[in-house]
Amino acid sequence: MVVLDSPDLKNDYSLRPGLIKKSKLAPAHEAPYITLGNNMPKGHIDVHHHFFPTELAKIKEINFAEIGFQSPKENFPWTPEVSLKFMDQTGIDTAILSLPALGSGTVSEKNRALARERNMQMARFRDERPTRFGFFATMPFLQDVQGALIEIKYALDVLQADGVAISSSYGEGSEAKYIGDKLYEPFWAELHSRKAVVFLHGNQTPSSTPYPDPTLGLPIVEVPNETFKAASHLVVTGTKRKYPDIKIILSHMGGSTPFLSVRVARLSHYMGCPLSPEEILEDFKSFYFDTALSAHETTLTAIQSFITPDHLLFGTDFPAVHREITSWYTKHLEDFFADNKDKYEDIAYRNALRLFPRLRTQD
Repeated sequence: MVVLDSPDLKNDYSLRPGLIKKSKLAPAHEAPYITLGNNMPKGHIDVHHHFFPTELAKIKEINFAEIGFQSPKENFPWTPEVSLKFMDQTGIDTAILSLPALGSGTVSEKNRALARERNMQMARFRDERPTRFGFFATMPFLQDVQGALIEIKYALDVLQADGVAISSSYGEGSEAKYIGDKLYEPFWAELHSRKAVVFLHGNQTPSSTPYPDPTLGLPIVEVPNETFKAASHLVVTGTKRKYPDIKIILSHMGGSTPFLSVRVARLSHYMGCPLSPEEILEDFKSFYFDTALSAHETTLTAIQSFITPDHLLFGTDFPAVHREITSWYTKHLEDFFADNKDKYEDIAYRNALRLFPRLRTQD
């Protein structure tokens, strides 16, 4: 584990000299476009694959009854080797690591330092195995916009992260602010200037306390709906349209996005959203979607009718779930595209290669 020596986080590059070197990898948005060919990897690229620091895994174990979901104990404590074993067993060439969604916190030097430490850890895992791992940089508590801007610069310029991971909202109760809030305008402007990739994951925000049934915990029904709510907020506030160069991936196939976007399109316009229903739908369709814990004949039929084929990406949500569960969804994905190998391979890896050009140039 990387330990920080109380860095002065007002300086973008304030870590102890020699602790980490600038990555030799090209930034994702600057890597050359290479035509896909027969030498491309035939394994999957998993864009929804979590990194669990030791302290976070312990909290998850303690709080599983509170959130209503038990992750498999054999996957913890998480190490890169745990993921590599899973990847080798399931035909995954590369996993893009991200920290689980964390929407609570405070504006503090401690949170800035913690985000820096975790990003350095993920960068180290990536540098040790650049063809097997990438990572989405985690941010400090996002209401600390200045801290987030500092971390974007360090993570993308120095650590060469593949993108940025964010939660659906930040803060609790009446203090929560969804990611389309005007407070975050500088954050989105910076990412737009970089043509960055953003991985958006829903929070574990309860709509009932604790949850309606022991089998309907927060990760099962609340998290995907939070993703939809955040996507809707980005659309109706005009943020998505204002910053079209940001490629935003919605986790879990966008939750209810493919189904409820038409409801937002007409009724939000009726309630005063200045965008037309057609513009709202156009912005919803501009998101990218991952298949994590969501691929089934019903959902795949819906998503195919909603977005262009190049906007669907493969994901697993490992290590939060058993390998048998991820394989169940992958089997449904394979069966659905059994008669269209090209389209399956687009989802499995080609679409991700277009978003992450550095993976095309790995030896």
